[in-house]
Order: sequence, then C-alpha cells, then structure tokens
Amino acid sequence: MTRIRELKTTFTAGEVSQELLGRGDLRAYDNGALTLKNVFIQPTGGVTRRSGLGYIDTAAGNGKLIAFEFNTEQTALLVVTDNQIDIYSGGVKEATISAPWSEAQVAQLAWTQSADTLLLVHPDVHPKKLVRSTGGTWTLSDWSFFTDANIVYQPYFKFAGSEVTLTPSGTSGSITLTASESVFAAGHEGTRLRVAGSEVEITDFDSATVVTVTTIEDLPDTNPTIDWFEQALSPVRGYPVSVAFHQDRLVIGGSRDLPNRLWFSKSGDLFNFDLGEGLDDEGIEFAILSDQVNAIRGMFSSRHLQVFTSGAEWMVTGDPLTPTSVQIRRQTRTGSRIDRYIPPVNVDGATLYAARSGRAIHEFLYTDLEQAYTSRDLALLSRDVLGSPIDQDYDQKNRLLFVVREDGKFASLTVYRAEGVSAWTQHETDGLVKAVAVVGDETYMLVQRGSDHFIELFDDTLHLDSALSGEVGSPTTAWGGLDHLEGEMVSIVADGVVLPDQQVQSGSVTLSEPASSVQIGLAYTHVIEPLPPNESGNIGAGRRLRLVEGIFRLQQSAALRLDVGRGLKDISLLQFGEDPILDEPAPLVSGDISVRALGWQKDGTTPLWRIEQTAPLPFTLLSVSTEIKVND
Repeated sequence: MTRIRELKTTFTAGEVSQELLGRGDLRAYDNGALTLKNVFIQPTGGVTRRSGLGYIDTAAGNGKLIAFEFNTEQTALLVVTDNQIDIYSGGVKEATISAPWSEAQVAQLAWTQSADTLLLVHPDVHPKKLVRSTGGTWTLSDWSFFTDANIVYQPYFKFAGSEVTLTPSGTSGSITLTASESVFAAGHEGTRLRVAGSEVEITDFDSATVVTVTTIEDLPDTNPTIDWFEQALSPVRGYPVSVAFHQDRLVIGGSRDLPNRLWFSKSGDLFNFDLGEGLDDEGIEFAILSDQVNAIRGMFSSRHLQVFTSGAEWMVTGDPLTPTSVQIRRQTRTGSRIDRYIPPVNVDGATLYAARSGRAIHEFLYTDLEQAYTSRDLALLSRDVLGSPIDQDYDQKNRLLFVVREDGKFASLTVYRAEGVSAWTQHETDGLVKAVAVVGDETYMLVQRGSDHFIELFDDTLHLDSALSGEVGSPTTAWGGLDHLEGEMVSIVADGVVLPDQQVQSGSVTLSEPASSVQIGLAYTHVIEPLPPNESGNIGAGRRLRLVEGIFRLQQSAALRLDVGRGLKDISLLQFGEDPILDEPAPLVSGDISVRALGWQKDGTTPLWRIEQTAPLPFTLLSVSTEIKVND
C-alpha cells in the first residue's frame, strides 16, 4: 500500500462545477473546491465564515436598492418599492417620497448619478431626477430639457414613413395639421412637433390624421411637407431605457420605441440636445445599425462609452467626442439581459455585466495589444454557483462582487486580477435575497423573510442573519426589540457563549442567566467540501483509498464541526489536557488541528472530508494537509 501526503493551501479557484471531477489536469482542480457555502475566500487562499447580516429596517415591499454617493462622507441608500422611495443614511430612515414606478416596473429601472443629482429612467415612465439639497431635503421631479424662448431642445424623430406629409391650415396661432396617413394618438396632446423647422405644440387630438396645435414659431407656409418630426420621448413613443454621463455629456441610450438609438447632449449643457450645425460642442444622435437586433440595455462610461445591447457589446470612441469624431464599433457578441436592468459594474478596470443567457457574468476588458475589448465568462467553471443573476454590485473595500440569484440565494466573487484570484462561492440565508447595493464601504441587501421584506447590512462582527446586537451596563435576562423575528426560532450568543435556540415571543427573549452583551438572529450554516483527490497524480483512477489523517490549519477560530467519513462531529480546538469551561466564551484558536480517520472508500468522486458548521462563531481555514493510503 502507498501513503501519499497532499497539501491544500489555497481555494482561490472557488467552488467549481461537478463537471470538473474528471479534469484533474486543470489548475482550477488543485485550487478549487466542490462546495463553498456561506464563506468568503481570502486573497491569500484561505476561507472564512461569511459576515452576518444585521437588521436595519422593514421595507415597504419588494423592490430595488440604489446607492446615492455625493462624496465619501455623504452617502445614502435608496429603497425603491411600489410607488415609493425610502431614503436611509447611516442605517436610519431619513425620508420617504412618492414615486411613479409600480413594483412590476422597478426591475427595469435604470439610473446614473452626478454630484447631488440622480437620474432615473424607465421606458414607460417620464424620466425623473432625484436631488438632495444642501439642507438635506430630497426632491423627485420630471426631467426638464433646456428651453429658450419657449423652444425645447429635446430629441426629435420622425416615426412615420419618410413619405408621410403634414399640411398646416395656417402659419401661426391655433391651427390644424393634417397628415397624409394615420400617425396621431390621443396621447400626443401636450407633445411637440417640428414642422418645416418650426416648433408647434399639440393641444387637441382630433383624429388619427388631424391634430390642433399652437405654433411656438411661425410656419413658413401652408404647403404639405415631409420635413416634420415629433419629440422622441413621450407618452406615445416611450421614454429612455438607460442613461449615463460621458465626457461632460448626458447620454440617453435607447427608448421604448427607438431601442437602438443614442442621444448625446451638448458638451457641458446636460439637458440641451440641440444638434445645431454639428459644431464640436453640439448634440449628437445616431442609431446602432448592424446585422442583428441591438436594443440598448445599459451603458458604462470608462475609457470609452461602453454600450451593452441585447445582441452585442459596443464601444463609442472620440477624444474628444464631437459630431465629426464620434465612431461606434461592435466588440463582442454576448448580449445583455432584456427582461430587467442589472447595472454594469467596474472591477479593476474591467466592466462586469450579466449576459443575455441569464447564466453568466461576463468581463468586458480593453486590451492594448488588440486595441479592442474582449468578453470573458467569469463563471465558466462555476456555473452552478452563479445560477440566474437578477442584481449585482461590487464591494471595493473587500474586493467582493455580490450577485443576487433568481432563486433567492446569492453568490460572491473574490477578484484580484493581478494575483490571478477569481473565486466564486455560494450563499444562502433563511429567506430570499431580492436586491443588493454597496453604499460607500457598506453592503446592503433586501431580503424577503416570510411575508416581510427586510433591509439588512453585512456586519463583520456578526455571525447571524437578520440579527441585532446590544450591550447593557448591568447584566439582564430580558432582551427585546426583536419584533421583526416574532415567532421565529433564533440563535443567541450571550457574552460570547452560544446558548440554546429560543422562539421570539412578544418581540423578546428571556435568557436563563443575565448577560451584558448579546447577538440574536437567524442561524446560517457554512460548508467547505474539497474536490476528491486528484486521480491524474499519484493516486490513479479506480483505486481504493482512505484518509489516514487530516491536519487543519485554523486562524482565530472558535469551533470546528467535521466529517471525515463517519458523520459530522464537533472537534475540540483545545490543546491536549485542557478542559473546556462551559460558561466561558470559546477561545479563538490559531494553529493545526490533527484528526485521525478510518474507513476505505471506493467512489473516486467523494470528498475525503467535509466541514459543516452552524454555530455562530468565528471560523477561518487556511490550509489542509491530508495523509492518504492507496490500495495498490
């Protein structure tokens, strides 16, 4: 019989799909794991129990979380729900304002921010502007395009066929316009047209071919003309799909009825879309035309303006961007999701976006060698972890991309491109995660628990979800404030000691012994399961083997629950000869824990060990050394 010593020092490939069980030749096999649940991967290779979620407040319902960051010191969390926006600062609700988006529409809501102004767009709702004044007052209002002498400098387009004419009944005042085909609807009342270069406003819908208008500028004559356009964004034609700021211009990316069109405002004049004579600082307008559908789904301002459409990814170039220098080039053909808006995020110079397939997050990265962008599937080896993404945001402080899945679970990606670290882990909680947002250095989630929706915050000091913590000067047995967990079985850590679970009654729990500090919340379980021994090495396929000994190197850990083939068992972290003190907090241990094992296994796809721990205590695994006996 042969004895083999294997050393597992890194998990920097994250959890990989079971399809890799036959690919021991891949680097990801040596650096990955079969299961990594509710843990974060450290860039140095170890894994640690993920942070708990602290309870902030109960939301009005399902919706979307948006970060509002005026500067590093002034940040806010926007919770957008059915016809409502709740604004939180420092975890405290600051304001509630009415909003025009229903719960069903929130999924398509897109936004961008500049200083104290957040622009929000939806293809079926008039675009809005959320402004925070210096006094802390929040105001939500309609966009207002630049107006001079009652002329509105907004995008225009001729939706009718090029041959359709309009015939004015007069040149000034209140007149009628008669179209050669049916082009008008009742919703056109209040919208503007440009007829033969002059602006008019529709005041009355008479029929599909006739409208009454008031002239803003006198028309040149009453002859039929094909030279007419209507405002591109209106109740009849729809509103913007996406919006961004780029090179001191406001960019509108697509609308409901013009999904492949881009509009750029005048330089330095964000709501002025006057095309003028095509001078360098004037507005720009063009459509994305190619051999496939290119409905714009999102934009991101980076080295270039990146445009993500339903069928491809594009870059808009021009330095500076002018009507004569602007160019658009297709880069890749992945496509983005069309059923909801998932904001692209920047990670180390690359833009991460959700692919149209609904099963991938792609990295859109510019390469100087090729002078073009490439698109790489970041979850190619971890497809089961990613699931179907519905929301994402990036925590720059901890270098974690959080992705909310359609099934209510979520995934995290540890990214260190220079160090070659790109590792996925899966997470779940006692509920359904609906949205995520990173505000400054804090990561918030919207979680449905039962029939309620909670706003919760990742907290490194917690090891429970939907949790509250508290301290008092004089120890007490009664701890309240738990109304959001009424009727739930909660886990309790009192003065560092894990107590038996209790049911919350009347918003409180009563401890058997007084305590000065507590953490109370919902338990979650972390799981670490390695890939089976690599059969492409010294072991060989189809040979019986058994684990003789495993040495688990821990750091600042208080508990270890381990299965080495005969079921999960709590492993003592105390040094030989030490006796546990039951009413004292578990000590934090750093060092090697040796565990002996017995029993042969025939299945080469079965891991040799498994860590599964629910106890709300710190845990970090740095490496694992295993001694394996192989039957020759």
